[in-house]
Amino acid sequence: MRFGVWLPNCRHLATPETIRGAAVRAEALGYDSVWVSDHVVVPRANVANFGTTIFDPLITLAVVAGATSRVRLGTTVLIVPYRQAVVTAKMVSSLDALSGGRVILGVGAGWVAAESAMLGVPFAERGPMTDEYLRAMQELWTSPSPSFSGKYVHFHDLHFEPKPVQRPLPLWVGGHGKASLRRAAELGAAWHPINRSPDELRAGVAELARLSHARGRATPACVDPAQRRARPARGRERAGVRARRPRDRGRAGGSGGPDRGAGRVRGGGAGAGAPRRGRA
Repeated sequence: MRFGVWLPNCRHLATPETIRGAAVRAEALGYDSVWVSDHVVVPRANVANFGTTIFDPLITLAVVAGATSRVRLGTTVLIVPYRQAVVTAKMVSSLDALSGGRVILGVGAGWVAAESAMLGVPFAERGPMTDEYLRAMQELWTSPSPSFSGKYVHFHDLHFEPKPVQRPLPLWVGGHGKASLRRAAELGAAWHPINRSPDELRAGVAELARLSHARGRATPACVDPAQRRARPARGRERAGVRARRPRDRGRAGGSGGPDRGAGRVRGGGAGAGAPRRGRA
C-alpha cells in the first residue's frame, strides 16, 4: 500500500513556504507521492471552488523536486488542452529527467467553460484536443525522430530531448464519463476519477475492463482520492503489488502509484474542489 498527499497549490494555504514545507515533511514522514491541482485563471464564479491563487502545477512540482529526493511528483490533474502540446511535453519530460524519473502525469480535459474561453480553447473540442495532445506528447517522449500530423498538432524533422527517464511515463486519466474511460483504456496506466460513489466506481471499473480487453490492453488501476479509497482493477496480484505504510498513519493523502503498486488509500484533498461532473 502506498500513500500520497495533496499539496495546497491553491486556496488560502497556497504560499511558497507552505507548499515547500508540506512536500519536505511528506517525504520525511515516508509518503510515496505528492500531488498538485491545475487551473490557469479563476473565473469569478469559481472562486469558491479554487480560491483566487493557484500556482502553476509543473513549476510547483519543479520546486518540490529540488526540495526533495525520493517522493513521487503527481498532477491531479493537468488540464491538457490549456497548454500547447509540444511545450507541455517539453516541461513534463524535463521535470521527469531532472527529478530522476519521479513524475506521475494525471491528465484531464477540463470542465470550466469560462476558463477555457479565456484561454482560447474551444470548450466543445476539449476532448478531441486532449486525445490528440496526449498522442503527440507520447510521440515526442518515445520516438528518436518524432513526427505527428493531426488537426491541432503538427511537427516533423526535429530533435526532442531530454526524453523522460520513465519508459513509459505513467499517465493517470481523470474524469468519469464515457470519453474519460475510453481514454484511460487507450492510454492510461490508471483511471483517476473523483467524487464517485462505490457503485459508480464498480460500474466504471467494469466498463474500463471491457474497453481495455477490446483493445488488447491490461485494465488500468482505479484510483479515487476524493472518496478516500483507491483500488486497482483485476490483476493486482499479477501486477506484483507490494504493501508499505507511511511512518505516520492517519495523515495520508489520496493517491497511490499503480505503476509501482496501488492499494487501498485513506485520505483526500486532491481535486481542488472539482464538482461531481466528468471531464470530456
